[in-house]
Amino acid sequence: MLELQLRGDYIELDKLLKATGLVESGGRARVLIAAGEVKVDGNVELRKTAKIRAGQVVEFGGQQVSVTAPA
Repeated sequence: MLELQLRGDYIELDKLLKATGLVESGGRARVLIAAGEVKVDGNVELRKTAKIRAGQVVEFGGQQVSVTAPA
């Protein structure tokens, strides 16, 4: 499981996928989200700019990303 530490209150889902290196670009992230290939807390998420907050888990391509609060 990967871990992403927030810098603020949240990160948008498409930006999270790019920041963690799970996708090569924001455009690719948006396509995959719209296709229903990304889950947040076990549920398919279709909102490209869904606000992901500390404590949530994002799943894509067999990988999981745990989001943690800023230090």
